[in-house]
Amino acid sequence: MNAPFNSGSTGLRDPFQAFVCDDETAEMLKPVVTELGWAQEKVNKGGLQNAVQSLSVSASPNILFVDLSESSDPLNDINGLAEVCEPGTIVIAAGQVNDVRLYRDLQSSGIQDYLLKPFNADQLRDALTQAQMILAGPRNADGDEQDRPHVMTAFIGTRGGVGASTLASSIAWVTSEEQGRLTALLDLDIHFGTDALALDLEPGRGLIDAIENPSRIDGLFIERAMVKANEKLAVLSAEAPINQPMLTDGSAYYQLEEELRNAFELSMIDIPRQTLIQYPHLLNDVNRAVIVTELTLAATRDTIRLLAWFKSNAPQAKVILVANRVPSGGTIEISKKDFEASVERKIDMVIPFDQKTAVQAAKLGKTLAEAAGSGKTGSLVRQLADRVSSLDGEGQDASEEAGGSLMDKLGGIKSLISKKPRKEAAESA
Repeated sequence: MNAPFNSGSTGLRDPFQAFVCDDETAEMLKPVVTELGWAQEKVNKGGLQNAVQSLSVSASPNILFVDLSESSDPLNDINGLAEVCEPGTIVIAAGQVNDVRLYRDLQSSGIQDYLLKPFNADQLRDALTQAQMILAGPRNADGDEQDRPHVMTAFIGTRGGVGASTLASSIAWVTSEEQGRLTALLDLDIHFGTDALALDLEPGRGLIDAIENPSRIDGLFIERAMVKANEKLAVLSAEAPINQPMLTDGSAYYQLEEELRNAFELSMIDIPRQTLIQYPHLLNDVNRAVIVTELTLAATRDTIRLLAWFKSNAPQAKVILVANRVPSGGTIEISKKDFEASVERKIDMVIPFDQKTAVQAAKLGKTLAEAAGSGKTGSLVRQLADRVSSLDGEGQDASEEAGGSLMDKLGGIKSLISKKPRKEAAESA
């Protein structure tokens, strides 16, 4: 429906048609339609079924508004509509089902936008205006822009404070400033995110506005809402008041990922563990997943759980396991060898804890990579940035193929806990 088309043929088609299920939607549409220069007579009753019947015997319009409220199987019916629509028709759907998976499936089927009822005239006007802009804009018939490889990377910490956000902001800075790649950094820790802080930026209200009004999210919104850190890096984050819970079904996050994919070469998504649990669909299109851990018993347990989660829920993602802030001297809770034996795979990269550089970065408002320069820590972060920004090596499994269930692995952790000597235990008894 939204496929590239020859704009020279659009003059033979109606500019707009609508098929709605109820009088309220029709009455809302008519003044907006008139305002945009279209005929009110093009607002028809009957919803999706009437649209399919009508367009099977007549040319489809340039812009089609269709109501899915009476459809028992919206996705299947939209696929039926696609069979009677000519290439280039821009379809805006409306419905009552508030389901991000449906939204995703509808977009994959070719619709431009999905308005959730009840919506207001402003939302309707914005959707139709956006459709007009797309219609008037240049079409890339060769598909070069669509074929441009995009790499989306998720950063997840096994425990709070392991440095996942530090690495996300540092790698975003490296890929933009040093590699010259157009990079987006999305921090989904709405209340306590630190990515903007690490880049010495004020986060603004863009992410909060997106969550509160998902229908506003488009290319223009992204351009206005994101804060530029340099010529190639834009950041979208928030510092929502801690007494203001942000209620969302995750559709805003998914739409943001879609827009970032269209506008940037690389996307770095800093995802808190709680967000990963609530909205697993956010990892459906991720190419890379950087799991950042520490060498502790709790982190070992949660690394096992995250590796198993990615294998089941996002098998397409190449998982990179990073042990961060590892003390260079003294004792550690679990050795690297024991950690790897427990999680049944190798650690891909070990980044030592460089306290002096970390303090300097915080004081100067710079990322860890920038403050570290060409030192050991900076070199390791740049190596990780190279792995993240490349699509080489796709298809590798998220964890080593090894026997044993998750319960077996969790049970194996217990062997890492030192036991009291029998004599000491007897004396304490």
